[in-house]
Amino acid sequence: MTTIYVLEGRRIHTLADFWLVIGEAVNGPGGYFGRNLDALNDCLRGGFGTPEDGDFTVEWHDHAVSRRALGYAETAGQLEIVLRRCHPTNRPSVAERLAAARAGEGPTVFDWLVEIFEGQAPGALKLR
Repeated sequence: MTTIYVLEGRRIHTLADFWLVIGEAVNGPGGYFGRNLDALNDCLRGGFGTPEDGDFTVEWHDHAVSRRALGYAETAGQLEIVLRRCHPTNRPSVAERLAAARAGEGPTVFDWLVEIFEGQAPGALKLR
């Protein structure tokens, strides 16, 4: 039997909101699902909140609201954090991605999340 998790897109205005909403969708009120892209990647493979057999669907309701909120401004903010914390050898590439986000170009936080879903749980994400 397929497990269905629902993300209420109207509640997702920042990446921090996404972590909260997916944690609650998968693990109930106050549920934790990781708070970084690597944790999401791991969790979607199954066994870390999602069924180990991979038999689940994530319905992202009102995803257009989230897509706008997780657009270039949020992406630039997240990349600023990464730039401050990353290894010096990674700074040029992060700075390049940050410049692109500030110019309204390149992938957004929303795109990052969708890419992880597609890579780890192909077909599991349903944008509604």
